[in-house]
Amino acid sequence: MKVLKYLGISLLGIIVVVLIVALFVPKDVVYEKSIRIDAPIEAVWENTNSLADMDKWSPWNEKDPEMQKGSSGVDGTIGAEQTWESDKKDVGKGKQTITNIVAPYLLETKLVFYTPYESEAKGYVKLEVEGDGTKATWGFQSEMPYPFNISSLFMNMEDMMSDDFNKGLSKLKEICETVEDVDNSITE
Repeated sequence: MKVLKYLGISLLGIIVVVLIVALFVPKDVVYEKSIRIDAPIEAVWENTNSLADMDKWSPWNEKDPEMQKGSSGVDGTIGAEQTWESDKKDVGKGKQTITNIVAPYLLETKLVFYTPYESEAKGYVKLEVEGDGTKATWGFQSEMPYPFNISSLFMNMEDMMSDDFNKGLSKLKEICETVEDVDNSITE
């Protein structure tokens, strides 16, 4: 019986330590990636200013080309919404709603994930002039509730997200630079 008592006290001690440590771990989760695109900001904006445009370079489409999608509202305006549903765990089910537009610099969305995990985040694409090109930054902000925020000490967001974000931004770059090359050849 003494062994069970000591085991119970030890387990309780570990739980208390974890809960105390979680008090000091940030709840905010922020992840973003940037890429330089050799095209003017207006050309990049044309490929980031609506949910349909963002869908063209979304890396999750490749993960499940059969996912079910829906939309409502006027795309490219505040309140426009896109929904998706997939049996693939990497894609899941959710919706994205445009919440803020500052043309040609910023598109913000509210992301709601239903599966595989329930969560919410603020997604965004920020554009800024960089020399004769554009710097595109794609990211999200979320909050991990206490005491689950302690798991962020053991998660590496770069390992979890970088492949998808790099694929998406590379595809955006390709789309924008291809359009820019076509536009330049037409005007010459």
